[in-house]
Amino acid sequence: MKPKNQRLVLALLALVAIIGAGFLALAGLRDNAALFRTPAELAANPVEPGRDIRLGGMVAANSIREASDGVTIDFIVEEGEARVPVRFTGIAPDLFRESSGVVAEGAFDRRGTFIAHTILAKHDENYMPPQMADMETRDERLQRTLER
Repeated sequence: MKPKNQRLVLALLALVAIIGAGFLALAGLRDNAALFRTPAELAANPVEPGRDIRLGGMVAANSIREASDGVTIDFIVEEGEARVPVRFTGIAPDLFRESSGVVAEGAFDRRGTFIAHTILAKHDENYMPPQMADMETRDERLQRTLER
């Protein structure tokens, strides 16, 4: 085979390999492309029990119930009229509270309760950690002192 034909065959093989890798990557990401599923999406298209997903929405007002063991929390994630009961065992993030955003990772049990192994509290763009707020007041005091 001539060197020119060898280069053409190698280029075509490389192109086929790249296209194949792209299709495999897209197939692997097909179900995980969304960051989370909302209660409304799950009501329209339920998932089978035991399959790990991310559930996102707002924590319903007056829905957080702490169990007597001190580490288990039951609450409801809602989006509009759709609601999903969630159970989490562990230490909740500091920002986790009613009427705030949450993303829970876990799976549904056979009774329809979402058993979360991780919960992430979402905050708005104005959030400032308490340590930073304290630093800001110290900076303001220093600035006033320097202005005198």
